[in-house]
Amino acid sequence: MLRIVDAIHRDKNIEKEFVFRGIELALSSAARKHYGLADAAEVKITIGREDGEIVAVIDGRKVAPEELGRIAAQTAKQVIIQKIREAEQDVLYEEYLGRVGTLVHGTVQRYEGANVVVNLGKAEGFLPRGEQIYSESYQPGDRLRLYIADVKRAGGKVRIIVSRTEPGLVRRLFEMEVPEIAENIISIRSIAREAGYRSKIAVESSDAKIDCVGACVGVRGSRIRSIVEELNGEKIDIVRWSNNARELVAESLKPAKVGEIYLDEGGRSATVVVDDSQLSLAIGRRGQNVRLASKLCGWDIDIISKTQLAERTTEAITELASIAPIGRELAETLYRGGYESLQDVADAGVQKLAGVAGVGAGKAQEIMESLEHMAEEYARRVAAGEAAAGGGEAAGGEGAAGSGEEAAGGGEGAAGSGEAAAGGGEEAAGGEETASGEKPGEDTTAQTEGEKPAEAG
Repeated sequence: MLRIVDAIHRDKNIEKEFVFRGIELALSSAARKHYGLADAAEVKITIGREDGEIVAVIDGRKVAPEELGRIAAQTAKQVIIQKIREAEQDVLYEEYLGRVGTLVHGTVQRYEGANVVVNLGKAEGFLPRGEQIYSESYQPGDRLRLYIADVKRAGGKVRIIVSRTEPGLVRRLFEMEVPEIAENIISIRSIAREAGYRSKIAVESSDAKIDCVGACVGVRGSRIRSIVEELNGEKIDIVRWSNNARELVAESLKPAKVGEIYLDEGGRSATVVVDDSQLSLAIGRRGQNVRLASKLCGWDIDIISKTQLAERTTEAITELASIAPIGRELAETLYRGGYESLQDVADAGVQKLAGVAGVGAGKAQEIMESLEHMAEEYARRVAAGEAAAGGGEAAGGEGAAGSGEEAAGGGEGAAGSGEAAAGGGEEAAGGEETASGEKPGEDTTAQTEGEKPAEAG
């Protein structure tokens, strides 16, 4: 008994006390089932931790374990196995929960749909479709380096989620290949990754004598080459971190060369001006370069060429100069002060606008009054347009109805004319009817009303 408990403890890393308690619980359950005891019956079974002796007491009576028999022993065996499995899963959960964010080696075992099951040694890892690199295909027996992304319980089992797409995988690979990073001489400040395509990594050195970018690349690219091979040819850009926002944005857009950079601190957005020849390189294929640069530095980046900037400047100054109080010269001053539209001027208010060089309080008040007048005029035009549209719809409906009535009246008039002709013939023959087809003394109002629309028509 003691040897078996010790073997389970060493092989499965389960505490001896937990195994002893599991066996005692299993024997108690078997005894209750064997003797048909109720839940209220007192069953106490203990195992000596030093000598392995089993002592069973049922309702105050000492019972020899041999009395339980073969069936009770089989029941106890099943309970013991179940308890050991539960304990094993608990140990796995605690072990791998502490390893989240680290790398492991795994061997591909099989596919479950689009997902891959990987053997991690003591446990199985689960590589979902969304955590696989699009360009990779996995075959049973392939060895992979994986990043432990999450550990969670699924029923009675532990599911270890591993990944090949996490940015943390790139970080851990650099820590393994670059000793300066492992020794904290060089620190990785930020990573942006689109798995299988490209990654950008910003590094910083705490020692001025060590070039952080050169150390990560290695002699003739030896260090970076091994990481690229591990990621199946994924491109990696290494840039220098800077606490200066302009320098960081410029670095993050490499290999493109940038010109002027305009920052909006409040909205954390940056407008970057580049030469026309550098525009496509700065944006990247399908916007990949600027997208990764934005993630890396944490700023929204808008890239424009010098030609586009000139066009945008002309349009903005023309709009600002469209109201009399501003004029062309003041419009250029406002544009240089960050006002790109009349809406920006209106949002600034009199006090802030008066602080712009060359404006002053009086001019600012005059500009705001002009803008208010434009807004009121626009509102009146919109209201008038809506009223005209409503009137047109009403008139159109009535006109259509009137036209229908007139057409109907015209039909009746034509019918009346036919009847009048017929009446004329009968009167000539000596009949008593009038030329209109009506008998003397009858009301002819309906006929007259019928004829008038026909005439109008």
